[in-house]
Amino acid sequence: MEVVTGNDRESLLKNSVNVERSTGDYRVYRRRWYILAVLCVLNLGNATIWLSFAPIADQTAEFYNVSLTTVNWLSLVYMIASIPLGLLATWLLDTLGLRAGIILASSLNLIGPVLRVVSAIPMDMSDSVRFPLVLIGQTIAAVAQPFIIESPAKVAAVWFAQNERATANMIGSMSNPLGLLLANVLSPALITTDKHTANDFIVLLSVYCALPLVGLLMSLFGVCSSEPPTPPTASAAAESESFFQGLKKLARNGQYWVLCVVFGSGLGLFSTLTTILEQVLCPRGYDDSISGLCAALMIICGVVGAGVAGVFVDKTKMFQEVVKVSYAMAGIGFVVLAVLTRYRNLDAVMVVAAGVFGFFGFALYPISLELAVEVSYPVAEATSAGLLVVSGQIQGIILVFLAQALAQPLSAADAPYANCGTNGDIIPQDNTVTMLVFAGISCIAGVVQIIFLHPEYKRLKAEREEAEANKAPTYNGVTI
Repeated sequence: MEVVTGNDRESLLKNSVNVERSTGDYRVYRRRWYILAVLCVLNLGNATIWLSFAPIADQTAEFYNVSLTTVNWLSLVYMIASIPLGLLATWLLDTLGLRAGIILASSLNLIGPVLRVVSAIPMDMSDSVRFPLVLIGQTIAAVAQPFIIESPAKVAAVWFAQNERATANMIGSMSNPLGLLLANVLSPALITTDKHTANDFIVLLSVYCALPLVGLLMSLFGVCSSEPPTPPTASAAAESESFFQGLKKLARNGQYWVLCVVFGSGLGLFSTLTTILEQVLCPRGYDDSISGLCAALMIICGVVGAGVAGVFVDKTKMFQEVVKVSYAMAGIGFVVLAVLTRYRNLDAVMVVAAGVFGFFGFALYPISLELAVEVSYPVAEATSAGLLVVSGQIQGIILVFLAQALAQPLSAADAPYANCGTNGDIIPQDNTVTMLVFAGISCIAGVVQIIFLHPEYKRLKAEREEAEANKAPTYNGVTI
């Protein structure tokens, strides 16, 4: 990273209207909030594309004349694509810079949904062409996802002050689950059970182009540089490891791998639960409104929990404590939820358990990404945070297939209560074993991180040492 010093720095301060405040040799700029807003728009748009078909799977299968199993690939492709492309995204963000990654992601994020609209336009196009076209569009948007979800940690590190990083990461990251929630609301509202013509699908898919279009325009005309003229912190001013040197350092960092595996299991469990929740609840007689409410509360309570955790960590720097407490409480919430899914007519308790799991589970996401940067410093931020996300996607795919393997036929006593629709492709199954196994995985991961996770905050240590070397006073962890 190029550091502006001496008279050049003073000139930049005088000439720039973007400077918000100066702390010694470091400065933050108002435009950092604009760049974070761009990421939020891109994250919202990409998440709505990901989940746009899941709430209307029956109607989508009928419209494209395919099976429900085939429709599921429109969501699964996101998880599959993120594994190899997650590594590419970390390299590009750390090598070519943040601006290149954002513009590439925003372009792909619009091309994908536009192709989906084309697949719905009435024309001389056979069903054998229409569904592959919508799948290609979905895949292109999936390619953009790793660049988008790995960027908040880098933006927080490069543009934000020390006492803002966790909050910035939280804001950028939590826009993704809000996009999932938005898709769960929009798709059923625009495509009803008794009305799903070609025009309706064109309107639906066109609506999902709006946020990607806004994100592309904001990226092209507002993101003018990857870094600020003057870095906000000592760690932002320091030279990061190259991509491959960073991978070598991570391979020898035991604390990082404890965090990577444990975080991946948590993210994988959440992704899998949101995928199979309706299939878990409907055999017990719960209708779609209950499963939808549980999913919505997991996200809403999760965003609140992440917000509280982000502000708290920025003020206290208690990364380890927040991660351990959040994982323990999320594990308890998951165990309670797993037990409750065995019984009928427990709507209120089920919803509360889902909210508790979401509140503490989502708090883990941005704080764990920040902790990954701390324990792996000076490895580049996109590399350390990105591999955590890749770990979650890999474990999520494994858990989805494990859930399918563990599902058992519904007993004759429970079959009359099943509320899983009338489509012949929907066969109610008993997921008791699946949920109990997942609860066991959650408990094991919680115990592992409590016993073995004892991180050293290398980035904060380097910033303190730099401040002491310069004999600069500090206030609340910020050099002044």
